[in-house]
Amino acid sequence: MRLGGARGLRERWGGAGRVTRWTAAAGAVAVAAGGGGLAWGVTSGEPPVRALHQRIQVVDGPKDDQRVSLDTTFFRPVGRAKGPAVLLAHGFGGSKNDMRAEAEDLARAGYAVLTWSARGFGASTGQIALNSPDYEVKDVRQLIDWLARRPEVTLDRPGDPRVGIAGASYGGAIALMTAAHDRRVDAIAPQITWYSLPDALFPDATGEGADAGVFKKLWAGIFFTGTPGNDACGRFLPSLCAMYQQVAESGRPTPEAVETLRRSSPESVADRIRVPTLLVQGQSDSLFPLDHADANARAIARNGAPVSVVWFQGGHDGGDPETARVQGLVRDWFDRRLRGEDDARPVDGFTVTRTGGIDSASQQVVVQAASTGRYPGLGGTERRTVPLTGREQTIHNPAGGSPPSISALPGLGALGSIGDLGGAGALAGQLPADMPGQSAVFDSPRLTEPLQLTGAPTVRVRVQGEGDVVLFAKLYDVAPDGQASPARRLPAPLRVRDAGDGREVTVTLPGMDYRFDRGHRMRLVLSTTDMGFATPVQPATYKVRTVSGLTVPGVPSLTTPAAPLPAWVWILPAAGLAVAAGILATGRRRGGGAEHDSSLADVPLQITGLTKAYKNGHLAVDDLSFRVEKGQVLGLLGPNGAGKTTTLRMLMGLIHPDAGEIRIFGHRVTPGAPVLSRLGSFVEGPGFLPHLSGRDNLDLYWRATGRPAEEAHVEEALRIADLGAALDRPVRTYSQGMRQRLAIAQAMLGLPDLLVLDEPTNGLDPPQIREMREVLVRYAAAGRTVIVSSHLLAEVEQTCTHAVVMSRGRRVAAGPVAEIVGSGRRLEDAFLEIIGTGGTA
Repeated sequence: MRLGGARGLRERWGGAGRVTRWTAAAGAVAVAAGGGGLAWGVTSGEPPVRALHQRIQVVDGPKDDQRVSLDTTFFRPVGRAKGPAVLLAHGFGGSKNDMRAEAEDLARAGYAVLTWSARGFGASTGQIALNSPDYEVKDVRQLIDWLARRPEVTLDRPGDPRVGIAGASYGGAIALMTAAHDRRVDAIAPQITWYSLPDALFPDATGEGADAGVFKKLWAGIFFTGTPGNDACGRFLPSLCAMYQQVAESGRPTPEAVETLRRSSPESVADRIRVPTLLVQGQSDSLFPLDHADANARAIARNGAPVSVVWFQGGHDGGDPETARVQGLVRDWFDRRLRGEDDARPVDGFTVTRTGGIDSASQQVVVQAASTGRYPGLGGTERRTVPLTGREQTIHNPAGGSPPSISALPGLGALGSIGDLGGAGALAGQLPADMPGQSAVFDSPRLTEPLQLTGAPTVRVRVQGEGDVVLFAKLYDVAPDGQASPARRLPAPLRVRDAGDGREVTVTLPGMDYRFDRGHRMRLVLSTTDMGFATPVQPATYKVRTVSGLTVPGVPSLTTPAAPLPAWVWILPAAGLAVAAGILATGRRRGGGAEHDSSLADVPLQITGLTKAYKNGHLAVDDLSFRVEKGQVLGLLGPNGAGKTTTLRMLMGLIHPDAGEIRIFGHRVTPGAPVLSRLGSFVEGPGFLPHLSGRDNLDLYWRATGRPAEEAHVEEALRIADLGAALDRPVRTYSQGMRQRLAIAQAMLGLPDLLVLDEPTNGLDPPQIREMREVLVRYAAAGRTVIVSSHLLAEVEQTCTHAVVMSRGRRVAAGPVAEIVGSGRRLEDAFLEIIGTGGTA
């Protein structure tokens, strides 16, 4: 289990002149058998990194009476005699080995890097104290002492190395805690970490504090019982183990537990963190949600220190870890704050990464960063109120709190390295989210325009029930078809005390960055149970209702830099002019036929002697001729390499034939020919803007044609494609079948007389193929013509009226499907026979 990953104003922990035994002991390096040595880190194609492995002896404890051996590795800066130092701290359950790759990258950038296994982890001795000032913080201060004596480390003054600390989760907290206790720390970059451990383990969405919080039992259990050791709590200090067992039995924190956890929290020393701080927090994190980074940011900013905040897609619950982006930001931060490099890329005050859908070519999720100059907090820079409807509702807490509702799956992202279980969220999507009878639902009206939520929404609710009422508030996105999905899989737990006569409370939902599309609804759900939390075991009945709308924060100043235009944007116009000039010249030399043949005015397509060879000598199409009439659905068949796609590309004017001609309704096809406006097509897969809805994509496409809106016949095309309510959802949510049908709808815009589709059933399952077949048949039934390139012979047999069979660029059979098949035979048999004999028909 691995969880994560102005100097004069700073105060020295313990006061000036404090000299202790543990400070003197920091230089003691044990190079016992197997305990030390020099190694080289070599990555192919990159400069080698010299790494020194050793054990550093430290003393700690409240009375400085414990001796601990820390397993460490020091990476010398590459290409420089000296450099600033960076301490890289690992996550809970990990070791120094987890940080090796990042350490080598920083060393190659000229930093001196020290990694270590924290006390109680890896090969280090000692017991886990949850980053206590008396234990882990003292350890790190002695590691800084050790760095101050290394000749490779830049010093600000004797005993004071220029040093930064970075780490995630457990490692992020030690960065914050050490910065508060040691004035020598110059910059920190903590990631996915906590502000208050009591609030993390006993959160309360009403803001009354940990004493009123709801026990996060699943995460707490992973912490305290998921580490190896000889007893129930692994390698924890016995006092912490006893604290956990008492809390786990009662489900409520004791004052002593709250105070112990608070001492291991930046919350307790927030007024002493006065160094430049980069806070990176995950949006998929039910352990340390965004409000922890928010609290750290506000506290450090009050001290006058520079703070930048980043929200990224990953977190303790999985999701995209965005490793390269996060490590790049940390490197940029240290380049400016430790090296003073003014030309280093600046890190904006606030950055949010957003999914831009799925790239239609690579099928990979596109992640973009939106930034603004100043961190606005979870309240955003502007707020709007969205009304909620729903009468007072009665909900039930089941006996024993079981079966529970499921929002997040706390801890599943921690059953290996964080980020390795990005599918945890998908697994949760396959489980029931809210149990019947246990949840109250309040919906907004349909949104008339998109709404970008950035921050923590709030709502005021009235709760009635005997004694304390425990509830979990969640936010859903409801699509036009009624399908609801969590905006984020994060519940906001609340304990409403003394609710017998009814009590109103303000509930703060989890912070998030989420876009609700036009036509969608926002849904507030209040549930009595959640799998990750301790809930009352006694059966109970509650009444709940909303007494306000949902207050939604936003940050309109967040902007995404425009991507640079690809080279083809500039090259294509010039190439187009050159091709056009060449076509005109060759056209004059060939003296081809008339531009329009009136005798073919009613013939959708006639191809005569079509030939195309590529530069490598491959003859893709060889003297191809066939004719298609109105109302036909023609299947263009052939094995891979038969020349089908090349034929279609020439048909659409995308490439020019070497010989022969193509006529559509009597007009010769040339690039840009006006007659092509009577043709609709898609070849080699659909391409859409994934963050836009299907309807918006079609609208954008039609506007790009420059033709009048009334000629689009959008509704007719959509009726034939039969996309239903999915039309108003982002394309990124579409299945492959829906994307294919949207592509056909796009090809049908303007209701072209000739529709050409290249492999339209690619990626579709049998029911989707059946739907596609019905779409094509309906379209041709109105007197139009459809040409389908396909290798699915059975589907062509059921869908097409006519077929042209190609092999090695030539036509080997053409005519009605029934004639090609023959009596009692299937098209597949006829096809194989024709191709096998090389015959013609």
